[in-house]
Amino acid sequence: MSVTVRVPAKVNVQLAVGGARPDGFHDLANVFLAVGLYDEVTATPADGLGVTCSGPGADQVPLDRTNLAARAALALAARHGLDAAVHLHIAKDIPVAGGMAGGSADAAGALVACDALWGLNTSRDELLDICAALGSDVPFSLVGGAALGTGRGERLTSLDVGGTFHWVFAVADGGLSTPAVYREFDRLAEGTTVPQPLASQELLDALAKGDATALAGALSNDLQPAALSLFPSLADTLAAGRAAGALAGLVSGSGPTTAFLVRDAESAAEVAESLLASGTCRTARTATSPAQGATVVRGR
Repeated sequence: MSVTVRVPAKVNVQLAVGGARPDGFHDLANVFLAVGLYDEVTATPADGLGVTCSGPGADQVPLDRTNLAARAALALAARHGLDAAVHLHIAKDIPVAGGMAGGSADAAGALVACDALWGLNTSRDELLDICAALGSDVPFSLVGGAALGTGRGERLTSLDVGGTFHWVFAVADGGLSTPAVYREFDRLAEGTTVPQPLASQELLDALAKGDATALAGALSNDLQPAALSLFPSLADTLAAGRAAGALAGLVSGSGPTTAFLVRDAESAAEVAESLLASGTCRTARTATSPAQGATVVRGR
């Protein structure tokens, strides 16, 4: 008996970052879109907690209790006074260390899978509370769709999306550490006044209307200069995607995956092919948004 949960990647169509707080985090205005690239997390009864992983980048995923999915299972079990006697298998398809919240997705997937496996019926609010304690992106991985994240990104307000958006994601050869990118952001901002992060009304209107051209003009990521500073070759990837006909491109989250907004599925295929031919990325993936959050696909 097991339960499998499918959980999506995300792209940040706006990531406005404030200055460093006393606790080391940053206030954000983080507009999330869930995209149709998925990991699957399968929870199976076991004598104790164990984690395995398969798929692209699986060798980079920790299999001990530092794994976010394992931490999610432990947190849920502790909330209900249980032992985390479960085996978690993560089937990866979201790029690892790519700025698309793969680890956060796995944590949300593990929470939903274990909750169903153990028959707990934990409320959505309780699950979101556990998610927020695990990481800033984990709550959005649970809910999916589109949302504005404030605070450090964990306080979510659902957003309307008026249509389907088409994307190409260029996966870099290598990864970037999110804490390292934030440290570089702080270094680059040293001696300047960092404005309070605010969501762009122009961007929110474009999402609500399903207007890809308007959304392309409003995309922004305050972490992009820091990511480019640490991974300069991403500039070549961004230039190649734009030259191939993308409406716009930006670094996804903390990178190093780059995201390109395109007009339609045909354009997506053409831009992906051109990016691969350019030699500026390891692979290129097409996907649409918005996508559902963590969803049970097999089992209870």
